[in-house]
Amino acid sequence: MEAAIPGGYYRIEGVHEPVPTPPGAIHRLVNTPGGRIHLVEQGTGPLVLLVHGFPESWYSWRHQLPALAAAGYRAVAIDVRGYGRSAKPAATDAYRMLAHVADNTAVVHALGEGTATVIGHDWGSPIAANSALLRPDVFTAVGLLSVPYSPRGEHRPTDGFARIGGDEEFYVSYFQTPGRAEAEIEGDVRGWLTGFYTGLTGSTLTPEEHGRLFFVPPGARLADRFPTGPLPAWLTETDLDVYSGEFERSGLTGALNRYRNVDRDWEDLAAWHGAPITQPSLFIGGALDASTTWMADAIDAYPTTLPGLSAAHILEGCGHWIQQERPDEVNRLLTRWLNGLR
Repeated sequence: MEAAIPGGYYRIEGVHEPVPTPPGAIHRLVNTPGGRIHLVEQGTGPLVLLVHGFPESWYSWRHQLPALAAAGYRAVAIDVRGYGRSAKPAATDAYRMLAHVADNTAVVHALGEGTATVIGHDWGSPIAANSALLRPDVFTAVGLLSVPYSPRGEHRPTDGFARIGGDEEFYVSYFQTPGRAEAEIEGDVRGWLTGFYTGLTGSTLTPEEHGRLFFVPPGARLADRFPTGPLPAWLTETDLDVYSGEFERSGLTGALNRYRNVDRDWEDLAAWHGAPITQPSLFIGGALDASTTWMADAIDAYPTTLPGLSAAHILEGCGHWIQQERPDEVNRLLTRWLNGLR
């Protein structure tokens, strides 16, 4: 363990403004075989590892850290590799799913624990799911937010993405070429994040408009369909300061490289083709989130793919940023489920 920094505020190298931190939480830097991982920790008790998605950071769990700590858990939110102050390897294949599973396992051990419950949101959801699938000895329960669990399928992912959208390009395909999305985002990180966060919020757009955000017309940018107007209620200027400050410092390549490994993951996970996750599990999704609606078949398959599922909750009127849009409700569902595991 390299360092422990008191909670309240902490400073990031290259960023002048301190980053708000839940009172009582501490920042740590831990060494893993894959490189340094930055995390924020609060509370004592059974370990709960929180894994964020794109384009976020540990900060997306700011509402859950104190709630889980108050409920008697050791809550730990990491910066996934490629984000924040965690390691950012140069090689694209360093962001394959196997590397993220190895990071999660190494963090548990670096914290002196043998097992943990892992909870993920957005990309963090499949990272959490695969951590449970590949290392059931370490991850004894799994919570999935926004993105349902779907076992490895028959077809190479990029082939499927290329067929979506007709003449328009699905966003995952748009993200495949190194440097392409970076050129769009890094010219105005704060503005891009504002549009992306706002557009995927449940209260912002109609379901049809929301779905169109994921497709890029020929010669256009992803941001061309982002909404304008006031920030959603869950997102403050301070929150944008935190998120934009992190990405302005680090760039977006590490974060986008997760998308650039979907075919590699499909090859790496061939031995787990169609495999269920048998540990106790939980799913929480937003009714207005495209991840929930497009993957409704995956949710319907949970009796087979998640036989240990305790419950699947769909929050009406909620979009993609579920633990930030509905923190109190998500906290109640998570703590009730975690308490049930005991």
